[in-house]
Amino acid sequence: MRKPDYNRRVAVTGLGVISSIGNDKQTAWDNLMRGVSGIGEITRFDASRYEQKAGGEVRDFDPAEWMDAKAARRSEASLHFGVAAGKQALADSGFEITDANRTEVGVVFGSGAGGQTLMIDNYDTLRSKGPARVQPTFIANALVDSASGMLAIETGAIGHNACIVTACATGTHNVAEGAEAIRRGDCIAVISGSTEAPLLEVAHAGFGNMRGLGNARPGEPLSSVSRPFDASRDGFVLGEGAGGLFLEDLEHARARGAHVYAEVAGYGSAADGWDMIQPVEHGAGSARAMKMALDRRDIPADEVDLINPHGTSTPLGDKRETEAIWAVFGERASGSARQLAISGTKSMTGHMMGAAGAFEALATVMAVDQQCVPPTINYREPDPDCDLWVVTEATPMTIRYALSNNIGLGGHNGAIVFKRYEGD
Repeated sequence: MRKPDYNRRVAVTGLGVISSIGNDKQTAWDNLMRGVSGIGEITRFDASRYEQKAGGEVRDFDPAEWMDAKAARRSEASLHFGVAAGKQALADSGFEITDANRTEVGVVFGSGAGGQTLMIDNYDTLRSKGPARVQPTFIANALVDSASGMLAIETGAIGHNACIVTACATGTHNVAEGAEAIRRGDCIAVISGSTEAPLLEVAHAGFGNMRGLGNARPGEPLSSVSRPFDASRDGFVLGEGAGGLFLEDLEHARARGAHVYAEVAGYGSAADGWDMIQPVEHGAGSARAMKMALDRRDIPADEVDLINPHGTSTPLGDKRETEAIWAVFGERASGSARQLAISGTKSMTGHMMGAAGAFEALATVMAVDQQCVPPTINYREPDPDCDLWVVTEATPMTIRYALSNNIGLGGHNGAIVFKRYEGD
C-alpha cells in the first residue's frame, strides 16, 4: 500500500451518466448545452390525484445491457443506474482492471435511499401473500451500498469500497471522498459517484405534503417547473438517474496517456446542525463547506469562474444558497459583475436527490474540459434576494476553477472544486 500524500494530484479520466436527458456522457452534455429539459409527466405511477405531476424520468434504459441479467432481475433501478454509470466511466477512462492492479482500484459510490422499490414491493407481498413469499435476495439488493458492492462484482475492482450517505449531498461527498482515498494511498484509481431512483408514489406524496414540490408556470408546460433562483420559483421536481466519475492518480493517468477532463482540486464538508429540512440562517453551513474546499489547497476565490449550485428552485433554499455564495465570493457573485457564472442544471434534470451531486460534478467537469457553461433554463425573473449571474445560454468562457455545491436534508453540506488541467 502506498503512503499518504495529501498533495497528490487526482485526475478525472472517465465519465458516465444515466439521466432524463441522456444515458451517456455525450448525449447528456449535448442536451445540457442545448437547454433540453428531461422533465415531463410522471409515468412511474398514477399521478392523477396529485397537484404536481412532473418528474425527470430515465427513458430507453435496459439494465441487462450493463450487468448480469439474473442479478438485474433481483435488483432495481437505483442499483441498475449506478452500475451503468460506473461502468461507463470506467470504459471512458480506458483504464484496464487486471489481476495485477484490481486490489488498488476502489469504489466509492453512494445512494441517498437505496432500493426502496424492493422494500415496498416485498412489504406488499408480506401483507398479501405471507412471509414465505418475501424474496430472500431483496435485502442485499435494497441496501444503500448495494450499487457499490455490485460495481465491484461487475468490474473486478476489489480495493477500498465504501458508500457515503448524506441525502442530497451524497454524490458530492462520494466523488470527493474517492479523491481523498487516492491521496491517502488506499488506491491508484476509484470508480466514484452516486445513484437514485426516487420516483416513488410515497416519496412524491411525502415531498408534496412537505410543500417542497413546485408547479409549472401558469399556462406553460411541465418543463418549466424547475426554475432555480427565479423570482417565481415555488419548489423542486424529482428526477432519477446516476453519475459516475473515474478518478485516478494524475501521475498514473499521464503515464498511460489518458485524457484528463479536470483535476479534483478542493473539497469541503460541513453540517448546519440546525434543522432536518430548512437550511441554517444565511446558509452558514454551505458557506463553510465552500470556503473549506477553497482553503484546503489554497485556491484563490477570485479564480473560481463557475459554480454548479444546489439550486433546487425552492424559495428559501435558493435564497440561503445565494447568501452562502456571497459570504464566500463577495461582490464577484453579483449579477452585474458577471464574474462568477451560475449554471443551474437541475432546471433540466430536476432534483436527482442522492444522485444530484454526482451528475452535477460530471456536468461541472465537462464545463471545465470544454470551457463552456451550460445554461439555466426557465430563468426569466431575477430575484433581488438571489443576486447572481445566472447564465441562461450556453456560454463559452475561460474556466480556471469550477465548484459544485450541494446541500442535503439533515443539514449536510458538500462542495468540490475542479481545476482545468494545463498539461503540467
